[in-house]
Amino acid sequence: MALGAVVRRAFGPYERQVAEAWRAIFFNLDDWMAMVRDWAPGARRILELGCGEGYSTERLARLFPEAEILAVDIAANIGRLYAGPADRVSFRIAYAEDLAAELPGHFDLVVLTDVLHHVPLALRPSLLGAARDLLAPGGVLAFKDWERRWSPIHAATYSADRWLTGDRIAYLTVPEARAALGAVFGEAALGRTVRIAPWAHNYAIRVAR
Repeated sequence: MALGAVVRRAFGPYERQVAEAWRAIFFNLDDWMAMVRDWAPGARRILELGCGEGYSTERLARLFPEAEILAVDIAANIGRLYAGPADRVSFRIAYAEDLAAELPGHFDLVVLTDVLHHVPLALRPSLLGAARDLLAPGGVLAFKDWERRWSPIHAATYSADRWLTGDRIAYLTVPEARAALGAVFGEAALGRTVRIAPWAHNYAIRVAR
């Protein structure tokens, strides 16, 4: 079990409140989820890649009340703290590439939030390619990550990501991220880069299929 999971569980019944407060230091998840809704308001089949313990999944379920949502991760703690509706949301341990072979072109919206920097560099084209293949024509990839640029908050974010998750982290700059997305989806598919509070390091890109 990663150090972060051990620390969070040590807070017992207050784990969720502490985790939400900790995340808010770095990133406004509610602002991001509202942006996702605005980017794909009519989505009825939604896939969240790298859903973790289910915080953002819960918000997606609330913001898209008529959508069927599949949330996947490769971690054993998948959906552990999800407290939303159970009838429209399912959690599954799966790799994106396997899911793309099973459900090509199935989703109106694919959400990828702060996942890419955890993925080894050599595997990133495969993950992004799977995200593309999972989208239906006219679908949207809502991509969000943290930009590599020196600042005290960046050092704090790297330390938290590296030591609490145990992963070997490699952030991209925005031009690097746009190049990686453009190589898979094509440059014309990329929308403008948007920043998300409270730090300009948080950036998001709407990508069209």
